[in-house]
Amino acid sequence: MKFDTVIVGAGTAGCALASRLSEDAKRSVLLLEAGPKDANPWIHIPIGYGKTMHHPVLNWGFSTEPEPNMNGRRIYWPRGRTLGGSSAVNGLIQIRGQPEDFDAWEAAGAQGWNARSVERYFERSLTCVTVTRIADKSELVDAFIRGCADLGIPANHDLSGANQEGAGYLHLTTRKGRRCSAAVAYLQPARGRPNLTVRTGAHVSRVLFEGRRAIGVECDGERIIASEVVLCAGAIQSPQLLQLSGIGPAALLSSLRIPVIADLPVGENLQDHLALRLIYRCTKPITTNDDLRNVWRKARTGLRYLLMRRGPMAIGVMTAGMITRALADAKTPDIQFFLSTVSAEERGAKPHSFPGFTLVYYPMRPQSRGWVRIRSRDPREAPAIQPKYLSTEYDRRIMIEGAKLARRIVAAPSFSPYVLDEYKPGRAVASDEQLLDAIRNAGSSGYHPVGTCRMGSDDAAVVDPQLRVRGVEGLRVVDASVMPVLVSGNTNAATLMIAEKAADLMRA
Repeated sequence: MKFDTVIVGAGTAGCALASRLSEDAKRSVLLLEAGPKDANPWIHIPIGYGKTMHHPVLNWGFSTEPEPNMNGRRIYWPRGRTLGGSSAVNGLIQIRGQPEDFDAWEAAGAQGWNARSVERYFERSLTCVTVTRIADKSELVDAFIRGCADLGIPANHDLSGANQEGAGYLHLTTRKGRRCSAAVAYLQPARGRPNLTVRTGAHVSRVLFEGRRAIGVECDGERIIASEVVLCAGAIQSPQLLQLSGIGPAALLSSLRIPVIADLPVGENLQDHLALRLIYRCTKPITTNDDLRNVWRKARTGLRYLLMRRGPMAIGVMTAGMITRALADAKTPDIQFFLSTVSAEERGAKPHSFPGFTLVYYPMRPQSRGWVRIRSRDPREAPAIQPKYLSTEYDRRIMIEGAKLARRIVAAPSFSPYVLDEYKPGRAVASDEQLLDAIRNAGSSGYHPVGTCRMGSDDAAVVDPQLRVRGVEGLRVVDASVMPVLVSGNTNAATLMIAEKAADLMRA
């Protein structure tokens, strides 16, 4: 059977694009997802983030190559492997980024992607995705917001609003206390359309070509023919599929005896937010740790969620956010903080036995650039991922300043009464050199990989501003990999925007 459009990857972008394209009853759409249906209940309970973080089926569970700038560590990179993709397993935080981000995209050659042009696609995404501001107040979070105000960082009730700077309760992709993933928001309402076919457990191995025209895909040994192929597999697997199909750096492909169809820098320009978690002991038993370790409070937490869809189980992990400037010469906000009312040795692990909370921060515009490269012709072998964290002096300097800023926040008059001590990395880590070493030893991914199929108009771009792969026909990439530069915040909202605009480009 031949389809008008085959979409590879039912993640954030794939679900949104499949829904929008199938609104046209004359267009037949096939959506392919390597993972299973989103039937696991922990997907839909916001606090289930901890259950899916290392899930062997619902998460691809990638790791980087040993990172020379991170003391040789392999950094864990979770990616969703189910309907909804990473929107089904992420922290639910919805932040668009700054207008300057998208103006920078256009300046880098992505014509038509400036802030004014993409605004309506952000707004259109909200007709499907429900974004809810956290309503349950927390004594600890309120103290954090006041502590930020002590430092001159104002309260901000919408970190995606006209002014991104400030501190406030987060907006989450939840609907009535349940996760509103792209599968829930876009795919569920569209599933009854006769022109939309969705297949799970469908692992695509390569794009099929006749000459330089894409004619379909190979999926589990089956040839599926389509008028147009769209890769929505994300910043790791979209470049992987392109390289397996003969589109990528000629030297890499030739070394693996893959015939070169188009010599493009596929997999280069990899960017990610590098995060550091600072863990604190709280002076009062008011944290989620306490809710989960006391049998009566745990029962109350569960009942509150079951009966009212409220409380910690309806929130997830992060409760408050703060965006400000860590460097004195920053022209716009350059760093983002999150407050989690839970603490653990690592994300997704069992909470500590003491009242604890976590401050997580990352610089929003890292300058380090890495790569994604296939290791072999085996489509089931994970590609090599090398983000090259801390490759620039700017990235090292702002990470150090971020840790110092975190300590100023916890020392602020309004917040310090809630802070017993710094559990990790600990006050003994004091000098710039010690802080940088702590970052190398404990820094982790912000889970925001982008850029590996960069959009632009120059010879180094992989896709053009219409998201068409350069040098071939009938093939597009629609996901976070096309971002020329990482946005100032979480990437889910911008990825939805990309899919919304892509639907208009394709229909045109």
